[in-house]
Amino acid sequence: MKMNEWWRGALIYQIYPRSFADSNGDGIGDLPGIIDKLEYVASLGVDGIWISPFFTSPMKDFGYDIADYHDVDPMFGTLEDFDQLLAKAHQLGLKVMIDQVLSHTSDQHAWFKESRQSRDNAKAQWYVWADPKPDGTPPNNWLSIFGGGAWQWEPRREQYYLHNFLTEQPDLNFHHPEVQQAVLDNVEFWLARGVDGLRLDAISFCFHDPLLRDNPAKPAHLRTGRGFAADNPYAYQYHDYNNARPENLPFLERLRALIDRYPGATTLGEIASEDSLATMAEYTQPGRLHMCYSFELLTDDFSAGYIRETVETLERRVKTGWPSWAVSNHDVARVATRWGKAAGADNPEALSKLVTALLCSLRGSMCLYQGEELGLTEAEIPFEQLQDPYGIAFWPNFKGRDGCRTPLPWQRDAEHGGFTHGTPWLPVPQEHRALAVDQQQVDPDSVLNQFRRFVHWRKQSAPLRLGDITFYDAPQPLLLFVRQYRGESLLCAFNLGADEASFDLPAALLKRLESVTTQEGHGLPAGILSPDGTRLSLPPFGAYFGRG
Repeated sequence: MKMNEWWRGALIYQIYPRSFADSNGDGIGDLPGIIDKLEYVASLGVDGIWISPFFTSPMKDFGYDIADYHDVDPMFGTLEDFDQLLAKAHQLGLKVMIDQVLSHTSDQHAWFKESRQSRDNAKAQWYVWADPKPDGTPPNNWLSIFGGGAWQWEPRREQYYLHNFLTEQPDLNFHHPEVQQAVLDNVEFWLARGVDGLRLDAISFCFHDPLLRDNPAKPAHLRTGRGFAADNPYAYQYHDYNNARPENLPFLERLRALIDRYPGATTLGEIASEDSLATMAEYTQPGRLHMCYSFELLTDDFSAGYIRETVETLERRVKTGWPSWAVSNHDVARVATRWGKAAGADNPEALSKLVTALLCSLRGSMCLYQGEELGLTEAEIPFEQLQDPYGIAFWPNFKGRDGCRTPLPWQRDAEHGGFTHGTPWLPVPQEHRALAVDQQQVDPDSVLNQFRRFVHWRKQSAPLRLGDITFYDAPQPLLLFVRQYRGESLLCAFNLGADEASFDLPAALLKRLESVTTQEGHGLPAGILSPDGTRLSLPPFGAYFGRG
């Protein structure tokens, strides 16, 4: 690994600022709150943090609608607060990545305010504008992920503008060279300030088909998607013309050239496309992004077969690129609930411990969402307390993203779990209080302390951080693979089920690893290898690690 490639095999802890820690009692988390809790984050053993948007915004999509890329929204603090956060994180040995939302802005951004005024101003072509059809309807059939058509009428121009997300999130026209340069200038503002990396939101949405061709219909049996509601009409189309366009690749190369001027800085792209694994492989080719992650493991499918197929498919395609994986984030139901239901787990703590170990044993870099280290479950938010416009629009079939965004519980017996002394923007679920940090800190068998043990143990294992990966056949619900790095092999086996399981190791594996030495220290319920080294027994939600 090269000196500046800190991101290879890194564990990146996602902080959702609104819900992490509130320092001033307004009920919304902020940058000073993050600063106050950085020692806690460092104690987890992670390599860096990814901070979701904290920029100036009207908050229609809670910061993913940016009105000023160069400033901090007052609800989160100031630029000086960010500089202090950056300095303290670096003192603690933590890298800092920030969200960059490049494909669209807020409709309150100065660029859009000017662009919408007329067809002949200096920013007139900076957004995607189109004339109506002769009957006044939108120019094509493109749909918004957040429901309904992707076009909004603007009477001042007598044209429609494109929004792949909310109507308040107009899409930039990346076919315009001035737009590309302005976006790169915004990125460089933060690179020059000292950030260590960028998480690139919806990066596959930057370009659109200039001919505005209709997206083709998708057959009903194929209407499945990642990261959006199952009954969302967005799934009714193949998004050939408004997502993952080939024109995006040269721009990614321009972006990478800029990043490379800042040694050690890295990029992590969020991918949502018709074939996200193929797009991940394409976007991580040399000279493009360092890493990408998709929604492939952010689904309800918690089966050994699905996980193996997903990882192996990417491994076949990614070649020289570097993968990244996540099982939770601010857009999907928490993994303890999502995969807990699939596994039939009566013990969510045991499942949470296993999931962390499994994720952190795959090849790549891992994104870990705040609260995973506590085993937080998905919160039930009543309709009258919903904040997410996505959930409000699709209620009751889809309840939105608020259930995974509730405030982090710091103290069981404190008001609002110690998150704030005001009224929190989302309620702190009662069931989360028992999982509060102060309770888990003193329990050696807690999910939190198991998280720390495994992360510390992983740091000592070069195969887990940097090695290649080879899967071997095992009966469901078992997952079996070997990580290997510079001649050192580590056998990894996981029981994804609630019952004990035993099986004979496959002949191909026994041929590769003539003998296996059991590795301890990871802290999970441990499997047992038979004396002759041919049969492995795994407890419910248990794991086995052996050096070959």
